[in-house]
Amino acid sequence: MVGTALRRHLEGLGVRVLRLVRRPPREPLEVEWHPDEGRIERTALETAEAVVHLAGESLAGGLWTEARKRRIRESRVQGTRLLAETLADSAHPPHTLVSASAVGYYGDRGDEVLTEGSEPGTGFLADVAVEWERATVPAAHAGIRVVKTRFAIILSPSGGLLGRMLLPFRLGLGAVLGSGRQWLSWITLPDVIRVIATVLATPDLAGPVNATAPEPVTNAEFTRELGKALSRPTLLRLPAPLLEAVLGDLAREGLLASTRVLPARLDSVGFDFEHPSLAPALRALLGRGGRQRAARSDN
Repeated sequence: MVGTALRRHLEGLGVRVLRLVRRPPREPLEVEWHPDEGRIERTALETAEAVVHLAGESLAGGLWTEARKRRIRESRVQGTRLLAETLADSAHPPHTLVSASAVGYYGDRGDEVLTEGSEPGTGFLADVAVEWERATVPAAHAGIRVVKTRFAIILSPSGGLLGRMLLPFRLGLGAVLGSGRQWLSWITLPDVIRVIATVLATPDLAGPVNATAPEPVTNAEFTRELGKALSRPTLLRLPAPLLEAVLGDLAREGLLASTRVLPARLDSVGFDFEHPSLAPALRALLGRGGRQRAARSDN
């Protein structure tokens, strides 16, 4: 979702974009790689001025069995390490590597306000994020500017969490999860693309950057505002014990964890969010004008 929107945004600016694909290339600007096998076509990457790495197994694609947890971890750590080591060994390395991470780095922290200076949390997602970011070290040691974008939940009607929630909410089945007091950090897809573009164009930015809107909300607030945006009631509540019994760690760390993250580094460079507040963001994404903007980003 993010890669497709970013590619089209950059190409619209006249930027030449190479795409890493896990199959034989079908067009000149595709580069084959197989991170699970440690293989990548190195020569083509030597023409790149910057690299944006977004690949990783979806967190919401099913129950977190041990096998799935392994795929989630390996898809992030192995691919990032391969790319970082390849770029570090390149005869003509890029000046910048933007590598995805996630606000899961901070773990379940209750009401604590979190910035890029906060320590990592505990749990599966936090451990994965720490390893994920550590895998970029070879590129940094080679003098490449490395930016680790810690993405919040990315809102787009075309996919991700919001895309999955639309049908049940439209059916009047929107529900508060657990107590509803847990904090949820979020950002819209158009703002994600603008964050990445800003990071690419700002040489002073390096290290972790929280890609999250400046106004996190609680789960109860998110549920209420999404119901309002869709003109549907949100009277239901799913108890935490039920969610944990059915979904296990996915519920504990993905749905019930509280992560209240602020974009301090983006604030420091004067980044101006198009969608800083949830209610107008949802109206923009789900209203007539929002659908048009999303279509331009995603299609």
